[in-house]
Amino acid sequence: MSMNITLSREDIVRLCERVEGAQTRAYAIPKLTDEYPGMTIGDGYAVQNELRRRFIAKGHKLVGWKAGLTSKAKMQQMGVSVPSIGFLTDRMARPENAAISTSDLVHPRVECEVAFVMKKALAGPGCTRQDVLDATDYVLPAVEIIDSRFSGFKFDLASVIADNGSSARFVGGGRARYVDELDLRTLGVVMEKNGEIVGMGASAAVMGHPADAIAMLVNILAELGETLPAGSFVMSGGITEAVAVKPGDSVTARFQELGSVSMRFVE
Repeated sequence: MSMNITLSREDIVRLCERVEGAQTRAYAIPKLTDEYPGMTIGDGYAVQNELRRRFIAKGHKLVGWKAGLTSKAKMQQMGVSVPSIGFLTDRMARPENAAISTSDLVHPRVECEVAFVMKKALAGPGCTRQDVLDATDYVLPAVEIIDSRFSGFKFDLASVIADNGSSARFVGGGRARYVDELDLRTLGVVMEKNGEIVGMGASAAVMGHPADAIAMLVNILAELGETLPAGSFVMSGGITEAVAVKPGDSVTARFQELGSVSMRFVE
C-alpha cells in the first residue's frame, strides 16, 4: 500500500476541517476526490492523522483502532479493493444496551465484529496472525456503528480513510474469552434488527481469520510510523454487510461462543 503524500499541508488541513465539520455537525459532504481526483491512500491517512491530532487536542482519548473493509462482502458493497484502518476514541464508546442517538449521525449502519483487547504492544512491519494471538489478552463481541459522511453513502478508498474509516460509535458486550478457548475462524454471527434476522456470517469472512485483520492493521500502522500499544481495543472489521438503522430500531448481534451485544436507536 503506497503511503506517498501528494497534498500540501494547507490542503490536508483544509480537508481535515471539512471532514471534522461533517462529523461533528452531522451533515453530508461530497467525496474528497471530487475536488482532488489525484488523492492517494497516503493523502487519506494524512487527513486522518490530522483529524486524530485535533480530537486528542480537544481532550478525546485514543483507546484503540479499527480495521475496515476487511470482508469480501464489505469490499463488494463499497466497491473498494484493499482494507483500511481508523482510530477509536473514548467518545465513540457506548455501553451495552445503550440508547444511541442518530440525530448526530448522517448514514448510521451497524455491523458485527470480533474485538481484540491487547495485553502486549505490537509493531510492524511483518506482524503475523500468531504475533496477534500471542499479544491478545482476550476477545469479545462488538457492534460498530459506522457513519460515512459522504453524500449518498458513495465514496472511494482515499476519501473513506480521510473520514476515519467511517468510524462513529462502537459497543462491546457479551462474554470476554481467551483466544486459546476458541476457533476464531469459525465463529457464527447472526444480526437481528427488531427481532428479524438481517445478516449472518462466520468470522472467517474477515480476511480468513480476524487476527489476520489485526496483523494487517499493525503493519499499516508501521507504514504510518505508529505502533499498537498494550491495552488497545481493536475491532477486526465487519463480518456481515453493514445494515442501515433509524430511530426506533433495536439491534442484537448474537455470536457463537461470545454471547450477544444489544442496543437501540433513538432520535
